[in-house]
Amino acid sequence: MEKEKQWKKSKTFLEILLISTKLGFTSFGGPVAHLGYFHNEYVRRRKWLDEKSYADLVALCQFLPGPASSQVGIGIGILRGGLLGGIISFLGFTLPSVIALMIFASVIEVLDIENAGWIHGLKIVAVAIVAHAILGMAKNLTPDLKRKTIALFALVLTLLWQSVFSQVGVIIFSALIGYFLYKQQTMQQVQEEVTFPISKRVASVSLLLFFALLFLLPVIRELFTYPWIAMFDSFYRSGSLVFGGGHVVLPLLEREFVLGGWLSEEAFLAGYGATQAVPGPLFTFAAYIGTVLNGWGGGLLATFAIFLPAFLLVVGTLPFWNSFRKNTKIQGALMGVNAAVVGILISAFYHPIWTSSVLQASDFAFAAILFSMLVYWKLPSWIIVITGVVGGMLLSYIPL
Repeated sequence: MEKEKQWKKSKTFLEILLISTKLGFTSFGGPVAHLGYFHNEYVRRRKWLDEKSYADLVALCQFLPGPASSQVGIGIGILRGGLLGGIISFLGFTLPSVIALMIFASVIEVLDIENAGWIHGLKIVAVAIVAHAILGMAKNLTPDLKRKTIALFALVLTLLWQSVFSQVGVIIFSALIGYFLYKQQTMQQVQEEVTFPISKRVASVSLLLFFALLFLLPVIRELFTYPWIAMFDSFYRSGSLVFGGGHVVLPLLEREFVLGGWLSEEAFLAGYGATQAVPGPLFTFAAYIGTVLNGWGGGLLATFAIFLPAFLLVVGTLPFWNSFRKNTKIQGALMGVNAAVVGILISAFYHPIWTSSVLQASDFAFAAILFSMLVYWKLPSWIIVITGVVGGMLLSYIPL
């Protein structure tokens, strides 16, 4: 009987690994597309969970900071195979793009990337993709004048005061504004409850660890001037403060590593462009940065550090989700944060993306073409990236 149980467990874990890895190799198109792939595979084909449970899990992960699609994948793994199932699901979905970006980072170190035309093309790809993200997020997250004003406040402050403290401060202040402005607003309430296989004790430990690392790592970083600790702190903090989708990690990482002098803008934006060409979550951009800074060991550490908050938050909030989603005050604070995220993203769109990419009329024209291919012609991201690389090389032959 015991052997039969062990065999069933092993079979479940292997099944989780194989399916999540398949999704990791094939999930192009960003977080919204990832959720569609998950729904098709886990709900419609495998019937691991029903529509209601899947909708609840997606709602929870969109409520939390972090990469929503990765968190949904972790949650499904937990529902299927407990905590170990969540870890296996995460590894399967994430490692394909992590390995691809670490290889790219290793290759790019031996190339002259500063003035390469294809690198400039990737930078213009970033212009088109982030512009598309801004339009979609602004439509959904700032539908009224109050939230548009919050976004404007976040834009002005983070543009004029460029530091990690400005972003943290804007997010906290916007949460307070949202709390007071929207705490009485009637929200759509979900009456049915969903049960997750995580005890409140385990959840509480996860939440405690999340906040302990968030506040203690900067202190440890100051006490022990060790590069690996500083890198772990930067990636962990970036992963903890991302609201509104993976694209928002761009300005946080840019503030940490470009303005902090760790990485050139050219290398940073080349990696960002390459990340658009691989499947899986945008957070795997951290693997590229870590590899450029400290080899494959740095890439693995960066990946672990930036995804750790997402894992701790999913485990920490699953048992409390039924209470959170019915609390209008918490939802009001989140509305303020989401509006601020739009402003932060516009700030990052101007600098470093626009200022280092659109240098002449031909750059702007090429960015408009890529944007149209992405938004109006609905072409996949990998086609946009290939077009950007080829177009960037051609642009290098056009005289200023």
